[in-house]
Amino acid sequence: MLALFIFIIAYLLFVLLPNRRMYVAVGASLLLILSRVLTLKEAFYAINWNVMGIFVGTLVIADIFMESRVPAFIAEVIVDRAKSTAWAILLICALTGFISAFVENVATVLIVAPIALALARKLKINPMKMMIAIAISSNLQGAATLIGDPPSMLLGGFAKMNFMDFFIYKGRPSIFFAVELGALASFVVLYFIFRAQKQKMEVVAVEKIRSWVPTVILVVLIFALALSSFLDTGFSYMAGVLCMIAALVSMIWERFINKRSILKGMKSLDWETTFFLIGVFVLVGSITLTGWIEALAALLSGIVGKNIFLGYTLIVFLSVILSAFIDNVPFLAAMLPVAISMSSKLNINPSLFLFGLLIGASLGGNITPIGASANIVACGLLKKEGYEVRFKDFMKIGAPFTLAAVIAAYLFVWFVWKN
Repeated sequence: MLALFIFIIAYLLFVLLPNRRMYVAVGASLLLILSRVLTLKEAFYAINWNVMGIFVGTLVIADIFMESRVPAFIAEVIVDRAKSTAWAILLICALTGFISAFVENVATVLIVAPIALALARKLKINPMKMMIAIAISSNLQGAATLIGDPPSMLLGGFAKMNFMDFFIYKGRPSIFFAVELGALASFVVLYFIFRAQKQKMEVVAVEKIRSWVPTVILVVLIFALALSSFLDTGFSYMAGVLCMIAALVSMIWERFINKRSILKGMKSLDWETTFFLIGVFVLVGSITLTGWIEALAALLSGIVGKNIFLGYTLIVFLSVILSAFIDNVPFLAAMLPVAISMSSKLNINPSLFLFGLLIGASLGGNITPIGASANIVACGLLKKEGYEVRFKDFMKIGAPFTLAAVIAAYLFVWFVWKN
């Protein structure tokens, strides 16, 4: 009962105090250990260190990749060659999605935002819709690969899925193709939103590429992760180690070539999210070890009975609704073992529920400005430019975009994985 009480209070505080979520997660974890709900050893093993290695390593590489100005330069080229402003915006969103499949979402928004804001200033248009489109595009594609965003890393770690499993899993098309189908559907929505912007604008090139080395490191890492899929089939350690090695190489390169302080670079990383993730792993570990996950799975299984389609639909759309208002990382971490347990009780392939859960949790955050970190960052950048984003402003774009993407991905996963 103490484990459940601490877990519920912590999750309520995540919603009520989003700026203090790291302190809440770490504090709740320490309370669980001090109250002997968990031993220090159990807490340590509840943390998925492979996922943490992927997350921290990817953060370092994303930071240096952004500093190289390669993504911003490519964005300028796209804008310059687009036949109209509408297509420039759509292509920037497509570029955002592509980068976000390999780089954390917040970093992706920070990479692309300056180009979007510069374009808006030159055309004398309100950048609000464009920035919202960039944020939600990054959230969508973050679910496509193992290293795209923390929820994907959590799923990979929990289900022991390697990099290649996100493309083809057990001989069937995997989550990548569900996300891409959702992206195509949502691209149509974005086209209707921006179709009136027909003017053509020549962009004066201002970005100069500082170095191609971070791009090479990122590409080599992606290939190494793909190769590691065949060597570490249990997804136990290799992906995390590779990401940390790539991060170390990146930092050494920055130190000796760009004379950038390694300590300063380390301080600038998102340590708040890192410790938040560690705390969430311990919190979820506590309710798993004390039997609450199994109890929740039994309750949900009782509601859906033998109706697999009802169970799948409930998981997807419950995830969409809740993730629109609460952080998808703790929600997904809590629900992954529930999905596995429900699958076992219904005697079905767990991939159906797991993929449905990832789709709902990753895309649901696109409905509101507080549903995902990338949305909060995009709204913060707009506020600096003097544009206040209201809930209804965001939802006018986020809601239809999410609905189109979720329905397309939801149907794809059902027809591919229902048996």
